[in-house]
Amino acid sequence: MEDGLRVDYTVHIWKEGDQFVGCALPLDVTSSGRTPDEARQAVSEAVRLFLATARDMGTLATVLEESGYVPDGDQWTAPDFVAFERHSEVVAV
Repeated sequence: MEDGLRVDYTVHIWKEGDQFVGCALPLDVTSSGRTPDEARQAVSEAVRLFLATARDMGTLATVLEESGYVPDGDQWTAPDFVAFERHSEVVAV
C-alpha cells in the first residue's frame, strides 16, 4: 500500500512477562515481540495486513470509520487524541 492510502496511527508498547506488546490505536491492532523493536515491527506488519485484508474485502472505509477516522477528500484523517492518561481503580477482594 506504499502508493495508496496513508493511514496514520499511534503505537503503545508495554511489557507483559517476557514479551513486549504493541497496540496500534485507534485501529486496535495488537502484536508482540521479544524486544520493543520487535513488537514495533510486528504491530506494523499486523496493521499492513489488517488494512490490506479490509481493502480486499471491500470494508476498508467501514473499518476506518468505525475506528474514528474521517473521510477528507480522497484521504482519511485520524482522530485527534486529546490525552494519554494512566488511571487505576481499587477493587475490594
